[in-house]
Amino acid sequence: MRWTRAALLASTLSVLVTTACGAGPSDRPVVAVERPHQAGAVETTTPAEAVPPAPEVPKTELSWHDCTVPTLNLLSLGTPPNGLILECAEYTAQMDASGAVGGNFRNAAIRARYDRTPKDVAPLVLTSGADRSSTATLAGLAAGPASSLLAARPIVAVDRRGIGSSQPVNCMTPDIRAKITDQAQFTRGTTDPVDAVATASKDATVACLDFLSPAQGTFDSAHAADDIEQLRRVWQVDHLALLGTGSGANVAVNYARKYGDHVGRLVLDSPQALGLDAIGRAEQRVQGAEAALTAFAQRCAGLGCSLGADPRAAIIDLVNRAGSGGFGDLSAAALATTLSGFLGDSRTGANNQITEFADALSALGRGDRGPITPFVLRQTSAINNDGEFVNRCTDNVQPATPGRAKDLVTTWGTQYPVFGKVGAIDLMVCSAWPASTPMPALKKFEKPVLVLGGSADPVTGQDGRPSVTGALGAAGARTATVIWQGWGHPAFAHSGCAQQSVSDYLKDAKLPADGTACPA
Repeated sequence: MRWTRAALLASTLSVLVTTACGAGPSDRPVVAVERPHQAGAVETTTPAEAVPPAPEVPKTELSWHDCTVPTLNLLSLGTPPNGLILECAEYTAQMDASGAVGGNFRNAAIRARYDRTPKDVAPLVLTSGADRSSTATLAGLAAGPASSLLAARPIVAVDRRGIGSSQPVNCMTPDIRAKITDQAQFTRGTTDPVDAVATASKDATVACLDFLSPAQGTFDSAHAADDIEQLRRVWQVDHLALLGTGSGANVAVNYARKYGDHVGRLVLDSPQALGLDAIGRAEQRVQGAEAALTAFAQRCAGLGCSLGADPRAAIIDLVNRAGSGGFGDLSAAALATTLSGFLGDSRTGANNQITEFADALSALGRGDRGPITPFVLRQTSAINNDGEFVNRCTDNVQPATPGRAKDLVTTWGTQYPVFGKVGAIDLMVCSAWPASTPMPALKKFEKPVLVLGGSADPVTGQDGRPSVTGALGAAGARTATVIWQGWGHPAFAHSGCAQQSVSDYLKDAKLPADGTACPA
């Protein structure tokens, strides 16, 4: 079916009518929620508990080729660490594994290892979902703090359809793309920004649904799980070790739901909450970003950074100035994206990185945009593409109405002074896309699962873990949670303690004590 503008408006009206009563934050997730974990709790096991099958070394490999330098250069990651090898490859997957939609799609994968990494160890498969490119996530980890994991086994990242190095989706005109990816032209004019972004969403949705038809529904996390299953088949192995970070945890849980017999190990890092509507998920992200900014500001002040004695207040002032046009075409939305992108970058956290970013923000405050520009370009280019829009909106459950978003512009703008207003307006980006159905429940999965999370996560927020462990527990899985007490995303990238938990679990499926805390 080819979507027309009239059909889209009818679909959108239907969505608004059916979801208007449930468009507020989800106070009660529709999945089981596990009670909060107690740090240091003793993990109990039954004597008869079976150890799940170990993941296997691929029998048939992809056609890997070295891409270390080009990848790091493209992502502005600098000189590779000694011995690091990045290899790129592609493989073909069915557009729809059920056969309902014909055709194939070209998926991209990247493998990271060291020249000393054993070759007879099963790889860990990583998916970061639609939050950001899996390729870029792995490259950042490899160029930064994940050396202990890579020294023990290779990690293979699979990009979602249309994101990163996978076959691109180019469905928008440059004008539509500019409107959907930056609120700059809406926040200082006479048009209400919520209405303006909602209109841009309709234009983008019409363009992309027309371009993708009849495959417009094949970009969700369930089809992303099918793409990982195709990789398993190419490798000719029976069991995979799978790591899902951020919204990639939804892909990993979908894989467990559809292909649970082929899961050897399952790690979920900073998972997105299950059972929440668009507003609930957005507020968790905003809360996590505000918490991460507070932690950054405390570190910055402790280092005597150039933002002064109260870095958080200085940043709030910069965002307000950007919102009123004080920095030309650098909008509050672009600045907020830059801030959350830096806070969620797997490589950030070192003292010199904190002071460098603080210096760039201080220069902006003086009217010099030069130092902040590379940060802006790096973070906005990472998420502002057609594939990210399509994947994100295809997974969007219970979108917000314009009226509710307008209320939240005021409420969140006061509650969350840096990210609140932008986050409320951003709710409209997917408002015109046909709402997806919630992910089916995981019915049976009786294997141990390691769940990681941070105390201040700017990508997914820190409240998603109980709903995820509750759903896993209801399916029969035994879970253990490791909580990193710092800021950033994903948790294991910043914590040697968390990495050790992952390494131990990958070896023999042994879970750490539930509620283990890793100090910042």
